[in-house]
Amino acid sequence: MSRFASLAGLLLLLANVHCVHSHREGDAHIHEFGQLPLVDVDDFAKSRSSGSQTWLEKYGPQIDQGFSGPLSFAHLPYTRCLEDENAEFDIALLGMPFDTAVTYRPGARFGPYAIRSGSRRQRDTRGYTLAWKVNPYELGSKIIDCGDVPVNPFDNALAVDQMEVAYSTLLARAPANEDTKSVSSEVTQKFAKDGKKHPRIVSLGGDHTIVLPILRSLYKVYGPVSVIHFDAHLDTWTSYPGPSSEQSRVTHGTFFHLAKEEGLMTNTSIHAGIRTKLAGPSDIENDENVGFQLISTDDIDDYGVTEIIKRIRARVGNSPVYLSLDIDVIDPGLAPATGTPEAGGWTTREVKRIIRGLAGLNFVGADIVEVSPAYDNAEITGIAAADIVHDFLSMLLSTEPPTPHNTWPKPAKHRKEL
Repeated sequence: MSRFASLAGLLLLLANVHCVHSHREGDAHIHEFGQLPLVDVDDFAKSRSSGSQTWLEKYGPQIDQGFSGPLSFAHLPYTRCLEDENAEFDIALLGMPFDTAVTYRPGARFGPYAIRSGSRRQRDTRGYTLAWKVNPYELGSKIIDCGDVPVNPFDNALAVDQMEVAYSTLLARAPANEDTKSVSSEVTQKFAKDGKKHPRIVSLGGDHTIVLPILRSLYKVYGPVSVIHFDAHLDTWTSYPGPSSEQSRVTHGTFFHLAKEEGLMTNTSIHAGIRTKLAGPSDIENDENVGFQLISTDDIDDYGVTEIIKRIRARVGNSPVYLSLDIDVIDPGLAPATGTPEAGGWTTREVKRIIRGLAGLNFVGADIVEVSPAYDNAEITGIAAADIVHDFLSMLLSTEPPTPHNTWPKPAKHRKEL
């Protein structure tokens, strides 16, 4: 070791000792973030020699840091809810790692992982935002991460059935706070065919095909629902071009057409952010027959965010509503990790503002899909998706859109000129 390295090490040790003693408050040494204790050098030496203290005695609870611990959304409690029949929740995060019905770039089976990884800096204790003015984890509903559906990656028919059974299993559970009045219980009981309260599920895709088994499950409980669909693409096509079979009709671009055939949706659904290239006007006519109105990406420039929110709310009205968000509604410059990127999309901020404007609708569930992390850079897509999930939770538990938060100081009174 060089003389320079030895001197640097000594200076670092002296600095640490000074830091420890400068933070002394009696015998308590608390880290500035309130999590990790600063250890007195003398106490540390004594404990090493005696070996009498356990981790809990010396350092306190085993806290998961933002970059450590088991991977669950926002460090929420993680339970394998499909096998644990005693798991209680009002809102469940459920991963659906399915991506074998894509038409372009696969990889969204890793979407649930990427979204959870993108949420590592989120916590239930730090969930308050200026935009929402609430912390969704403190609104009386129990929110947990229920893990992933173990979908079969070789048989799409089997995988779709597995996702339907999994979703239906969780939807049939009694909510954790069944005896209390909340946004969740009032909405689900009002529209449920059995008149009972049901939990709500935020699904993490997975390619967009996962919405077909979800709508089948929701239909059993609520009947046909209206869909708010954020996407660059229509996803109402009849089939993929070329030879077709009954199973090959099920793709991430045809599932809404199939849902219409099965009577799973109302005729009051709406797209938001569409900008895909089409075969021609016939695609729009088919889309209208499936039951959708259309808001294009460019409409945000011509009419603004406020008008888009008004049109969505007017379209779905007081019906039970399911929200499905394809991450490719966001411009690929801001969210590149997706299977079918389209240039010219909305910004993350614009999408988040529109979601806030939808609070108070009768939501029975939501999803975010098509996050494919193999195409990501610095996790920007996963981070954006995780932040949108946080917005979903606030949206599901709010009775109305939040009012704008005025962070500007009041203007000073101008002096009258002499």
